[in-house]
Amino acid sequence: MTRILIVDDEAKIREMIRKYAVFEGFETEEAVDGLDAVERCENERFDLVVMDIMMPNLDGFSAVREIRKTHPGLPVIMLSALGEEYDRIHGFDVGVDDYVVKPFSSKELMMRIHAILKRTNPAGSAADIFRINEMEIDFNARTVSIRGERITLSPKEYDLLVYLVKNAGIALTREQILRTVWGYDFFGDDRTLDTHIKLLRRNLGDYSRYIVTLRGVGYRFEKEES
Repeated sequence: MTRILIVDDEAKIREMIRKYAVFEGFETEEAVDGLDAVERCENERFDLVVMDIMMPNLDGFSAVREIRKTHPGLPVIMLSALGEEYDRIHGFDVGVDDYVVKPFSSKELMMRIHAILKRTNPAGSAADIFRINEMEIDFNARTVSIRGERITLSPKEYDLLVYLVKNAGIALTREQILRTVWGYDFFGDDRTLDTHIKLLRRNLGDYSRYIVTLRGVGYRFEKEES
């Protein structure tokens, strides 16, 4: 699984990025400052680093310089509240692959992460594809195929299926699903989720059997036939 290190001294920022990264199928670890990030990179394997600039103990620019000494090819996306041209140029000078200014869109950040990973690993990886019998989900292309034929899902149906699949075997509460797939600012009711589950099951046909209703709890995607 693709591993991402999230480095920021603000816990809320780390949590927001982590939530979206996990939803996209990445494994995440966190570091609270530049020193912490350097130590983590020395002792663990990561495929990409999301790094803030302004942090205590060791700033992001200095941390990238240190990481580059031992991991010259490790992709880095820099986060900053600073929007000056000098800071962007300086970031690229120290080896940053991309630069995102706060406040930023989490979806845009995920798109940038996917783009960098695709560029640095053009052949892709098994983690980009999910298969169960004759159903295949291509996470990069956002497509779902059954027996070789692509099926049409709405964007929300697709996001719902992906969230269930990436948490296969786990009982997910209705609140968890609504909060993650619809977002923290969702003000609808449970019927919204039920309606999308119904539509998703209809589109999946025989494969709807993998989506199990947990009465009084929520839903679970079965890893195997029961």
